Amino acid sequence: MLACILQYFYTSFFRYWLKWLLRHATGKCELQRICSGYEAGATRTTKAEYSLQSSKNKVLRNALTASRDDLTQCVDQIMQEKNIKPQKDPLFKESLHSCLLQITGYSQLYVGVEELRKEVFSSDNPDHESMLLKLWDLLMPSVKLESRITKQWGDIGFQGDDPKTDFRGMGLLGLINLVFFSEHYTEEARQVLSHANHPKLGYSYAIVGINLTEMAYSLLKSGALKPHFYNAVLGSPELQHFHQLYCYLAYEFDKFWLSEEPESIMMFNEYREKFHNKVQLRLKDPAVCLTLRAEN
Repeated sequence: MLACILQYFYTSFFRYWLKWLLRHATGKCELQRICSGYEAGATRTTKAEYSLQSSKNKVLRNALTASRDDLTQCVDQIMQEKNIKPQKDPLFKESLHSCLLQITGYSQLYVGVEELRKEVFSSDNPDHESMLLKLWDLLMPSVKLESRITKQWGDIGFQGDDPKTDFRGMGLLGLINLVFFSEHYTEEARQVLSHANHPKLGYSYAIVGINLTEMAYSLLKSGALKPHFYNAVLGSPELQHFHQLYCYLAYEFDKFWLSEEPESIMMFNEYREKFHNKVQLRLKDPAVCLTLRAEN
């Protein structure tokens, strides 16, 4: 309660006067101080985002929801509103534009991910079917699939004879992530699959993979992945960057699971939560960058 009261007084009164004093002392507005005081990355972009969100100026707030094509115009309008002269601060325009690319790109990334999550896997869609069969070929290159509906799917961790039922929660997004990992990190994906088939420490590879897609999606939706993407991608984050983040989670969860040595797969939810907390803790580091680094 006390923290909420202090936050209210800071945002409503103290912050305004602090900004006023610093502007007169340095000759720079808050956005200028942020852009010149920090290197490109999460700290700079996060502070710029907070500054724009907290502004009472409509031009500044609207920049957060602008389209990519309008960002240059938004920066020009902000410079005009704040009376920032390019001659006196030649690096400001490029720095703020980069921040806005990351901020608005994150929002657009969520929209794209959400669309894939809502897209239902359909056996009548040849592209969907082709993707599913590609997953099998990537993971099991030396084993021929006997038919489209078969118990063989259990060998790569699906629950039933027809994998389409397992995609209900995460839609096409779950399948795309599984295929992306298998296609771009083939050796690592097959290694993880071999661990998943361990007689004692095994788990359902595909089902756990879809579960990790849900984890990645939830972290994206909550905004927790902003520090990662602001550090990992200099411009606007795209879908491929989300899929790469999934690959990191899939690889690291496998290492985590083996190191913890759970007594049974029935304890999956408990260890999933522990892994989730571990990832969240890492995301609190301003310098975080969740990149898959395979061990040789």
